[in-house]
Amino acid sequence: MKKILVIYHVPASAMAQTMNVTPVQQAKGMEMWMNWAKRCGDDLLMIGSPLVNGRAVAADGTVSASDRNVSGYSMIQAENMESALKMMEGHPHTSGWHSDATIEVHESMPIPGM
Repeated sequence: MKKILVIYHVPASAMAQTMNVTPVQQAKGMEMWMNWAKRCGDDLLMIGSPLVNGRAVAADGTVSASDRNVSGYSMIQAENMESALKMMEGHPHTSGWHSDATIEVHESMPIPGM
């Protein structure tokens, strides 16, 4: 099985809006995530969490606000990229929450000896 990093993106304005949702809206959103997690079963290694306040660190040590709009992550396992992408079908992050919401899926490259 390959380990796959799933990275969620959405504009910062959308993340700010999530701070103002009602408990009922929050519960509905979490229900969608829990349903996705159940669908993944044991192939969901880590559901992850939302990410905010990202920083970019340059080679010279300069630190600035990240402009990548990374909003969260998960870790899954799959036989191949095709299987991993299939797990993203109907994902709650891209199911109508925000029109600019996207998901990146990256296969972890094994490092010999590690």
